[in-house]
Amino acid sequence: MGSGDNVFTVVAKNIDVLAMPLVSLVFPLYCSIKAIETKSLADDQQWLTYWVLYSLITLFELTFSKVLECWWACAGWYCHTSMVQHVYQHFIRPFYRNPQVKLWYIPGQKGIFGKPHDDDILTAAEKYVQQNGPEAFKRIIARIELTRSKKQEEQLHNLS
Repeated sequence: MGSGDNVFTVVAKNIDVLAMPLVSLVFPLYCSIKAIETKSLADDQQWLTYWVLYSLITLFELTFSKVLECWWACAGWYCHTSMVQHVYQHFIRPFYRNPQVKLWYIPGQKGIFGKPHDDDILTAAEKYVQQNGPEAFKRIIARIELTRSKKQEEQLHNLS
């Protein structure tokens, strides 16, 4: 460290080294502990899935690190060629245009493991009631019902 470097400068220069473990390990660890302490199986499943995926990626990276290093070196040299476009067109774009794994919540559909998503809604409602109390939840329901009645009145008015 030079004489002009202070702690802030060192942290700023190494933010990637500090942020990566926080994002990929510390935060998921915290959420996993919270999930263990709840009765819901939905959050347990979510964080177990994360750790399985994280483990598979880590194992792949450790197993094929030399191959990946060579690949990135070669890709760096051949970026000006059509190789990068070929990889995008044949591997990334088809997945993006026709995803086989649906990670987003869609009401009425089953999740990745064939289990309905209904427990996710119930879990979210339970957490909201625990954090804000049943009265806050009742206010939300009342607001939704009021909005629905207004929309129904508008629709009836438009029909007549």
